[in-house]
Amino acid sequence: MTTVVFAPDSFKGSISAADAAEALAAGWIEADPSAEFVLRPMADGGEGTVEAFAAAVAGSEWMPVTVDGPAGVPVRTAWLLLPPTPDAPHGTGVIDLASTSGIELMVEPRPLDAHTIGFGQAIAAALDYGVSRLVLGIGSSASTDGGTGMLSALGAQFLNEAGKSVAPGARGLADISEVDTTALRTAPETFVLTDVTNPLVGLRGAAAVFGPQKGLTASSDIDALDAALGKLAQLLDTDPQQPGSGAAGGVGAALLTWGATLVPGAQEVARLLGLPVAIAGADIVVTGEGSYDGQSGDGKVPSYIAGLAASAGARAALAAGRITADADTGLFVAVASLIDLAGGSDSALAEPARHLRAAGATLARAWTTDHERRGIA
Repeated sequence: MTTVVFAPDSFKGSISAADAAEALAAGWIEADPSAEFVLRPMADGGEGTVEAFAAAVAGSEWMPVTVDGPAGVPVRTAWLLLPPTPDAPHGTGVIDLASTSGIELMVEPRPLDAHTIGFGQAIAAALDYGVSRLVLGIGSSASTDGGTGMLSALGAQFLNEAGKSVAPGARGLADISEVDTTALRTAPETFVLTDVTNPLVGLRGAAAVFGPQKGLTASSDIDALDAALGKLAQLLDTDPQQPGSGAAGGVGAALLTWGATLVPGAQEVARLLGLPVAIAGADIVVTGEGSYDGQSGDGKVPSYIAGLAASAGARAALAAGRITADADTGLFVAVASLIDLAGGSDSALAEPARHLRAAGATLARAWTTDHERRGIA
């Protein structure tokens, strides 16, 4: 009898991690009715992070808040209040950037104007409540503003040579000549869940790697933004090459300046969910995400889960919306692409649960074939 742990991330903008895990399990049981299942939907600091904490921590409470979205349109969202503990007597606030300043909140890309003001406003709301600790997920950002919007909502001022506030978003970065942190709120103990290890600047930096995903296409614009982020790092007195500082368009660097500690998002969520213990008793772990590509090795859920499985002596399998040619699939005993199963991206996006179910069955059959080839009963 096979023991299977299902630990996918959300398929961004398509299906939640919890629903993805259930669909994969339903498909697997069609091909392997005797299997035993453990469902552990995952997150890595991006979309679905707060929901993962809410599901894992008894007594947590949603705290509604309205913030300025990445395009300036009000967004009704919520942060999560975790119950008091000896280390956090006034509770812990869990906030994700995806629900306040995330790319899914954009109707159309605005790479120079999108900002992180709303993320800072949600943080300020948690501080107003009086939390002892913050846990911040910073995946799925819509902007490359270097975290200036977030810090401005917390009291910092970014001024040009005339002493006036610069334009929000990436558009104003090059004009910053002074950063006034006199009124910047003091950070409590703050842990930042990062889903990438990229530095702030350079070939693997925020502008070069993530700018095009947010609509920045001209190489001249990317180069100019990279230079502006480097200048911002000097003004903030932070190391632009520190791993994770380029996360969320530079929000990682801004939070380091604020006094936060960056921690691997997938690792922290997995610890909270008891995933290492669950995997220790498993034969195979099925993980996944919307797009498994060349960046998925930089701290994303699937590569982290595959590592956990290998350490526990288990195998790993992958279901993804799409699997690109540059992706490292050697970590997995079997892979399944929803686009391939559905016959196209439109169909895969229209019915993700249906095609995830098909992926679950496909992976189960591949697992059985692998066992038979290796002579395992």
